[in-house]
Amino acid sequence: MRLKKKDIFFETLENMADTIVQAADYFAQNIANLQDVTLFAGEMKKYESKCDEFTHTIIKELNKTFITPLERDDIMDLTTTMDDVLDGLEATASRFYMYQLTEPDEYIVQFADILRQSAYEIQKAVHLLSQKRLLALREHTIRLNDLENQGDELLRICIKNLFATVNDPIELIKRKEIYERLETTTDSCEHVANKLESIIMRNS
Repeated sequence: MRLKKKDIFFETLENMADTIVQAADYFAQNIANLQDVTLFAGEMKKYESKCDEFTHTIIKELNKTFITPLERDDIMDLTTTMDDVLDGLEATASRFYMYQLTEPDEYIVQFADILRQSAYEIQKAVHLLSQKRLLALREHTIRLNDLENQGDELLRICIKNLFATVNDPIELIKRKEIYERLETTTDSCEHVANKLESIIMRNS
């Protein structure tokens, strides 16, 4: 018996979600103990480039496919929001390199953990989407919203602490930008959840 070939759109979206997990895992594992900031930024760039390739695959297939498994706009929006998550992680890693920040603090480690958890929720949700198990997606979109709220709260705490404890203005600017970039990346994860929610509503 021949296995039914997986739809190219779902397959590529799954590949993207898997790459987000690999990148978020790598980010979280290395951020707590940054040995080589150049290597770290370089590896994150590789994940981001891989995700860009998947985006190009989706665009190419959308241009040549007449009947798609979901609305074209939904496929494109989901692809873009997922790509934004990896862009956010890579942009943060590149700041570590540009600023030569080699000592991340507890808040950056906590952000990395929130993003790692979010990546796994995105992965589970996208694999369920491929299986057309739309209602099962809900628990993952709810969890992504919850994680984004944790990111908001963490940003408030770390900015307050930053201004209370750091006197060097240059150091303050560097840290503040990194915290804000990390929080924006948790927002990007929530945008993926919102897009998935609208797909559920439109297709169930």
